[in-house]
Amino acid sequence: MRQFTAVVNPTAGGATSAAALHQVARLLREAGAELETEYSRSLAHARELARHAGERGRVVLAVGGDGITGSIGGALSGTGALFGMVPAGRGNDFARALGLPDDPDGVAGVLLHGTPRAVDTIEVTSSVHAGTVVLGSVYAGVDALANLHANRSRMLRGSASYYAGALRAISTWRPVRYRITVDGRDHAYSGYTVVAANSSYYGSARRIAPEARLDDGLLDVVMIRDAPRRLFFTLMKELDTGAHVHRPQVQVVRGREIRIEADSDVPYGADGEIEAALPVTVRVLPGALRVLC
Repeated sequence: MRQFTAVVNPTAGGATSAAALHQVARLLREAGAELETEYSRSLAHARELARHAGERGRVVLAVGGDGITGSIGGALSGTGALFGMVPAGRGNDFARALGLPDDPDGVAGVLLHGTPRAVDTIEVTSSVHAGTVVLGSVYAGVDALANLHANRSRMLRGSASYYAGALRAISTWRPVRYRITVDGRDHAYSGYTVVAANSSYYGSARRIAPEARLDDGLLDVVMIRDAPRRLFFTLMKELDTGAHVHRPQVQVVRGREIRIEADSDVPYGADGEIEAALPVTVRVLPGALRVLC
């Protein structure tokens, strides 16, 4: 029977995470599994707790949303430790990309009987982050600014907070000149954003890269060029289905190593948590994480 260590960040959606874990924990223990719970003081502390649990041969559970999921999964990348999720956040986009259930019975079933699957991770390197590893995507531009606004929202949750954050970001955004280098090949354009996606979803169920796969050893690089604001709002709505990729303002290429630069001070983010400024280099780490699916 599997032995689990659940890592919870009580400062970020702690009540929701604790409630979700309580129901799953009961089902795991009723099935005879051993479960211990660790409460982290920060995402950095969560990574430390996760690595220690993984070294003891335990299945490490991230309890919460994409922030703690990306932090813990990134910490376990390349270690051989087995990773599981109890989705309880605002977005849960990485769990969604894996097709994981969100009800307690379904989550417990995956954790008890699921098969380990090797998935890719993303190494992020910049002047601020030296080899940080994340799971879902790295994005630079108006969406990074929108995510910052969404994270600071106290009144809205889920997709509503992201949409409101995007409206606020777009209202003040001025297109910048990007230079994207994908496996040595340059792409230059003036526009809104660039996303290096491992997962097809970001921003609470928005299908930014519909064809992205978690285990193909490649990142889908989505580049959105300059467009009238009216058209950009239409394009935003198309993110729900992935139809935006058919617009002439959108280009998608694939690669293993991506360098993102801009001609002005442009923010970038990753998995809803990392906040810094360009330039940044991202590199796919094929099959680096073992996830229960």
